Amino acid sequence: MTTSHRPPAITATGLRKSYGDHVVLDGIDLHVPAGTIFSLLGPNGAGKTTTVQMLSTLIGADGGEARVAGHDAIREPDAVRGAIGVTGQFAAVDNLLTGAENLAMMATLHHLGRKQRKQRVSDLIEQFDLVDASKKPASTYSGGMRRRLDIAMGLVGDPQVLFLDEPTTGLDPRSRRTVWRLVRELVAGGTTVFLTTQYLEEADQLADRIALLDHGKLVAEGTPDELKHLVPGGHITLRFTEPRTLDAAARLLGAVTVDEDELTLEVPSDGGVNSLHTLLDTLSAASIQASALSVHTPDLDDVFLALTGQPKESVR
Repeated sequence: MTTSHRPPAITATGLRKSYGDHVVLDGIDLHVPAGTIFSLLGPNGAGKTTTVQMLSTLIGADGGEARVAGHDAIREPDAVRGAIGVTGQFAAVDNLLTGAENLAMMATLHHLGRKQRKQRVSDLIEQFDLVDASKKPASTYSGGMRRRLDIAMGLVGDPQVLFLDEPTTGLDPRSRRTVWRLVRELVAGGTTVFLTTQYLEEADQLADRIALLDHGKLVAEGTPDELKHLVPGGHITLRFTEPRTLDAAARLLGAVTVDEDELTLEVPSDGGVNSLHTLLDTLSAASIQASALSVHTPDLDDVFLALTGQPKESVR
């Protein structure tokens, strides 16, 4: 979907928040284009939840400005709340109600009329593949079904911006991919998604842009590919069948890492097609043939570790 002519869904300038002497957010700036998926990553305690709470008007800021769906989050909190949906890490589902009843309850809270309420519930049940389960108590739902219902409940008011806080925590891989598909469909329909996740793969798969938050400050922002190019470590691994060929390749290529036991060498590379062609042409011109080849490029795990000094397990 084209977003170039739409105003940004979220903008923030100099957002600050402290609790006593503890600075949680230290003046962050955000720009989230409409109709995109924006992911906020960071270690435990980096300030991600605080950011979401401020943008969704659950808590106030100590300084800075923020606009969400065109409204001032500080001066127009009711207008912001009317334009957003929020789905937390833990499903806000009433186990005693059926799926349809949970959705109807949310529709009532959004002051939808009887006819509109009935249509909205029906549409969401179908969209989130809950038709067969809609009349069953939510207590009988699997984890994936509960998460789909929870996200659907956040969409009852047809929000312009949907905040998803770790939407697939605890789900099996198949259920996670189902949620991913639904999120992509929402964005294709014009919804803006602000995502926090503990899974770097999830941000890589879904996000148009990613911001990395550490100790209350944004340390990097960009597309997944742009972030991966911030750190070194890309290389091509070549495997050979005999030591003599390995040695010849190492002498030819120069600055490489050699593993004589595995008969492999690593050549620094950006992983691009041109680099690969150049390497193979160089080997071919010297009549050197590798038995196998693999390309390794930095992933978000590498980015996270390089920029925060913490392993990916610290993401929350």
